[in-house]
Amino acid sequence: MDFPFSFGQKSSLLLIFFFHLIIFSLLLLIKGIVHGKKSIKWLSLLLFLSAMYITPYMLGYANWYSQKITREILFFIPFMQVLLIGPVVYFYTQSLLNTTFQLTKKDWVHFSPFILYSLYSLVVFITDKFILSEYYFYADGRDKDLATWYQIAGLLSMSIYLIHSLRYYANYKKLIFDTVSYAETILFRWIRSFMVAFLGILVLRLLFFILNPDWGEFGSQFWHYILFSLVFYYISINGYTNAVKSAFFTDRKNGEINVFVQEKSKGIVQDTSIEKDIDVWKVKLADLITQKRLYENHRLTLQDVANELQTTTKIISSVVNKGFQMNFNDFINHYRIEAVKDKIKAKEHDSSTLLGIALDSGFNSKATFNRAFKKGTGLSPKDYIEKSVSK
Repeated sequence: MDFPFSFGQKSSLLLIFFFHLIIFSLLLLIKGIVHGKKSIKWLSLLLFLSAMYITPYMLGYANWYSQKITREILFFIPFMQVLLIGPVVYFYTQSLLNTTFQLTKKDWVHFSPFILYSLYSLVVFITDKFILSEYYFYADGRDKDLATWYQIAGLLSMSIYLIHSLRYYANYKKLIFDTVSYAETILFRWIRSFMVAFLGILVLRLLFFILNPDWGEFGSQFWHYILFSLVFYYISINGYTNAVKSAFFTDRKNGEINVFVQEKSKGIVQDTSIEKDIDVWKVKLADLITQKRLYENHRLTLQDVANELQTTTKIISSVVNKGFQMNFNDFINHYRIEAVKDKIKAKEHDSSTLLGIALDSGFNSKATFNRAFKKGTGLSPKDYIEKSVSK
């Protein structure tokens, strides 16, 4: 009896990617369950779907379409769930950036295209295998998962959900810069890299549609699936690395902050309409920051400042945004930069490193300090020192 898998060059190469994607999917699922992280579970599902996506081509190049039993497995099992990948990407993004994210009843509407296609696949299976004595739906002998209409629908679905994910991330970035003074350290650059990689998949898919006149031919799509596998291999490695780091920091209880949850202010709740008192509030806020040197707190938040002034975060945010024309992150960095400049004027850089001065002033990393200082002064820290010395 012949071995049911033909190890050709194409099938073997896809098999390697398939194997790795399944392994990473299982590892992430275990880690997600152990640490109770929804985002890790969503990523696990995404990698599993990507492995299923390349399965028909991997098995097709292994000659499964040329044998009756294995051909029917490929025909009747909907391996390629292209209408499910988009929603999973979207919910992965939400669960990663919003630790309290939970699926609601209205969220299930996103799965309706996947459910409808699954029901269609079930009807095809029952009709062709049990009701009719010969193929009706599969009279043409072509796998429905590979139909052009279905693949185009999948491309549109994934594109729409990527746009939704990008909007969600943009909202997260705005909230972060308006809420904490260490925004750059929690920007989740991984999710940005993930979205770029996913966008690359969609662009490649579109290019293959346009540039490949024989798209419908099975053998003409190999390079698309190899490139797809390479991109998802990158996602699996970096996604797993990010998941490990995320689980580690959660276990160490490093104080995760969720900007999508409205924090409760302690003390007096005041009217949030402060336009008439904006100048008074500006003085109060500036005096507080300088006198108590709150900017030296590496993890200062909007809530911390609101608590100090016994008011709400909405009022402090309004004062910073409307009164100082800044977001909270840039507002606090302004005081940190001024503190660094004062230390430089006092020649402290002669007895200490620039990084040491930056850390003492409230910055939490060299990269953040350099970016903020350049943004605030137009000069790098070293150029600023040289300019100060030349005066």
